[in-house]
Amino acid sequence: MIMNFKRFITFLFCALVCFATVSQAREKSVVIGVSASKPSSATETYIKAIRRAGGTPIIIPITTSEAELKAVLRRIDGVVMTGGEDVEPWRYGEQPIPELGGVYPERDEFDIKLIQLAAAKRLPIMGICRGVQVMNVAFGGTLYQDIPSQLSQSKVDHYFGTKRAHKIEIKQESNLHKILGDEAIVNSVHHQSVKKLAPGFIVTAVAEDGVVEGIEMENGKPIFGIQFHPEVFVAAGDDDFLGLFEYFVKAAKR
Repeated sequence: MIMNFKRFITFLFCALVCFATVSQAREKSVVIGVSASKPSSATETYIKAIRRAGGTPIIIPITTSEAELKAVLRRIDGVVMTGGEDVEPWRYGEQPIPELGGVYPERDEFDIKLIQLAAAKRLPIMGICRGVQVMNVAFGGTLYQDIPSQLSQSKVDHYFGTKRAHKIEIKQESNLHKILGDEAIVNSVHHQSVKKLAPGFIVTAVAEDGVVEGIEMENGKPIFGIQFHPEVFVAAGDDDFLGLFEYFVKAAKR
């Protein structure tokens, strides 16, 4: 009888220690959802960048089920919206022009629902390239479908590639300025950009030709987007843009 009681006490103690350890691990871990760019996958650079900033990334598979998205959002602390295809123009009230690139209708619906539901839960959201474009659309903004044909005055090559391509000027009143300062030299892999800014947002950065390179929600809320690809540099060990991901992970932790 005494031996059984001792065994029970030992088991109870071990269980409590195990529970405490798991609870501490969960408290320390900041889980960041990464929107899939294919049905259930995302480019590895996003994953590496989040890990370097101290976050735990998980990929959110493409789905149009609101119930599934709500279930996922209950278990994560922030969302990174990734790059990819053009956004369907009808989603922001326009007809497609001949220069429009490839679209992915199911992903558009997934991304817009994900952003709106995450915002409703007050989760931090970071949009990268297509991510900032679809964020602007999700909140009521519009896009230039093709910079070269719709902004003929532009002399900047916005489809240069993943190497550093051009300078951006950063607005002093923005959170982006606190992280990167007055300006930065960024890469550029896009032919679309923000046109009419969504209500409730401010422009945080522009290229030398005036093309919007960054936006964020007013009042300092951690919902923001950038047109370039900082994850490429961070994943490769470059610290110039690591602060962006550290800021985001810190906001998600709060």
